[in-house]
Amino acid sequence: MATGWAGDGAVQDQIDATVKDAIARARRNLPSGPSLSHCEECDAPIPPARQKAVPGVRLCVACQEAADQAQDQGQMYNRRGSKDSQLR
Repeated sequence: MATGWAGDGAVQDQIDATVKDAIARARRNLPSGPSLSHCEECDAPIPPARQKAVPGVRLCVACQEAADQAQDQGQMYNRRGSKDSQLR
């Protein structure tokens, strides 16, 4: 397939880099350390089952959902550029 100025495999390289970045970001965001007994945002008690299931938990379920939604809203674009911009 003719790709213009891009080298062979440029699109796959972009896909691989995007997946690698997502994995690294997910690993950085994993909680660690002792779990808190109360949410650090709203001070609601964190159930013992959640503390056991998620090591290093710092937020209650409601606050964690809000934090996840806020984080996802900022990642709606491919920061490496579109496929077309890579191939020109």
